[in-house]
Amino acid sequence: MGPLLHLDRTLDELDPPRWPDPPSATTRLVRTVHALRRVPLRDLRPADLRTLVSQHMALPYVVPLAVRLLVEEPLLDAYYYEGDLLLATVNVPATVWTLLPELAEELRAVVSALPESAYADLPRGAAKEIDRFVTGRQRNS
Repeated sequence: MGPLLHLDRTLDELDPPRWPDPPSATTRLVRTVHALRRVPLRDLRPADLRTLVSQHMALPYVVPLAVRLLVEEPLLDAYYYEGDLLLATVNVPATVWTLLPELAEELRAVVSALPESAYADLPRGAAKEIDRFVTGRQRNS
């Protein structure tokens, strides 16, 4: 079953174990991620997906949702700036793309079709990160 067939389920259900409530003295980001794990996939908004992808949370389930949005609008402004979801998505670990090769190719095709000028307003280094994804080169970490 593909990840998009589970839209009525939550990440806590799909990516066990279920997470307990976060500690009371924790960051807003940690509280947000804990809460997003309890939201049905169909109800996740672009900003939620950007947060989950950026935090490398349950990527086999979250990346397909992000790619679905990016195919329609590659430079979608999910929360911070135009292209923020794209930049988060192209920076997921290569192992995720190994699990989702068709989605990787679909996103590469969409991104490759963008004019170079599309990257003008992205943060410094973003064009390099996108090029790394398109060409399949591994990031030095």
